[in-house]
Amino acid sequence: MCAPPTRRSTRRPTQLTGNSASAYSPRIIERPGRRTGATPGCMRESRMIRRTWQNIDLDAWQQACTEDPQLQEFLIAADVTFGLRSADQSVQFVCRDGQLQGARSDQPDSADFTLSAAPEDWSKFFQAVPPPSYQNFFGMRMRVASAAVEGSELAMAQHIQIARRVLEIGRMTANGGTSGKPDTGPDVPAASKAAIRSGYVQIETGQGPLDIFYETAGQGPDVLLLHTAGADGRQYHDVMTDPLLTSRCRLVTFDLPGHGRSDMIPGAAFGSYSLTTDYYADTVFAVIDALQLHTPVVSGSSMGGEICLEAALRAAGRLRGVIACSATDHVPGRRVPWARNPQVDETVFVPEWVYGLMSPTSPERYRRKVWWGYSQGGFNTFKGDIDFYSGEWDARERVAQIDTRDCPVVMMTGEYDYSCTPAMSAATASRIPGATFWEMAGQGHFSMAENPPLFAEYFIRALDHLGV
Repeated sequence: MCAPPTRRSTRRPTQLTGNSASAYSPRIIERPGRRTGATPGCMRESRMIRRTWQNIDLDAWQQACTEDPQLQEFLIAADVTFGLRSADQSVQFVCRDGQLQGARSDQPDSADFTLSAAPEDWSKFFQAVPPPSYQNFFGMRMRVASAAVEGSELAMAQHIQIARRVLEIGRMTANGGTSGKPDTGPDVPAASKAAIRSGYVQIETGQGPLDIFYETAGQGPDVLLLHTAGADGRQYHDVMTDPLLTSRCRLVTFDLPGHGRSDMIPGAAFGSYSLTTDYYADTVFAVIDALQLHTPVVSGSSMGGEICLEAALRAAGRLRGVIACSATDHVPGRRVPWARNPQVDETVFVPEWVYGLMSPTSPERYRRKVWWGYSQGGFNTFKGDIDFYSGEWDARERVAQIDTRDCPVVMMTGEYDYSCTPAMSAATASRIPGATFWEMAGQGHFSMAENPPLFAEYFIRALDHLGV
């Protein structure tokens, strides 16, 4: 097995110029085309033109924010002013002293950072169920040309949880105070995890033996499930309690080295972890051998989906097939310095960075579990995985070599995934002779965790296609 992956960082932290605040207050500013000098007081009063922004009543928005318990938790000790801009109109939110100030038009534009987009793009964002990529500002910034961050990127990274929640509340307010997603029926209690069995298995690494934590549920053909970057096998718990799946196959998941309950990589310095294709693939096959899985189906999402494609290349008769979710042969644009910066809280920024990748129609209780799981990742674990997911992994010249007669390939990607879009996955599938792809409507990037019942329907379809 190849040596454990490490990396030496030379990046210097970005410096911050501070501002003030710990409650939030919106104020609206009309920005004329040209302005020279100070505006007389009487003219300032005449510019108290609107109490709306993007047709949202600012008083109602402000009141909803003061009543939102999650936002109040995010605001503790916050000291920031951020704005939203749409053409010549902007609104600012001041977090200061735990108090909510009224909307005013006669204060200067002093935001630490401003989230800006064209009016028509903000209109899409504030729809009850926005189109793909418009569900979160990070998605807009990645896929919508007009979206931009003005001012301090560092201040944005330090306070994105506040801005995200204020925007969500704005969407609710714009749609009559609803949650912004269609009725999903009664909130069914979570299934018991009592039937999930767990243990440790030892594998060999380049620096000695390492204990890997694994879990199993169900009976039948082996299906190995691979978690996403910076996460662990808990992402599959709600899949592993679905009787439609456990009655037809044995589901197995494990935590990668340095993730969840598996051992750390022996001898590696804290923060030096950087995943590579070879180390990842070697680990997957080492776990298959250690657990004595018999020609399993291997399935994974995100980076787990990418390594499924690599596993298909290396299968040589060892796999029944792969189900690659939210995967493609190359994903640019997802490496972000704020995931490893001493001035940014990694346990808040990382969950915010991935939260928007989920579908706005996925049940809130599952989306909250994804956020919470990402807040528990180890130091530099997420960024080290992203070094593979959106960096070292590049199979554009190799995926055509996959022999689907030896290892059948099914690919499926969520409609709301803006990191690996359905179009990106479809393009990769078209380069693999014999591969099958379909889009998962109503799903995002974390399909198995954000909406497990819906994911199970698509997964059963994939198992049927593979004859499992």
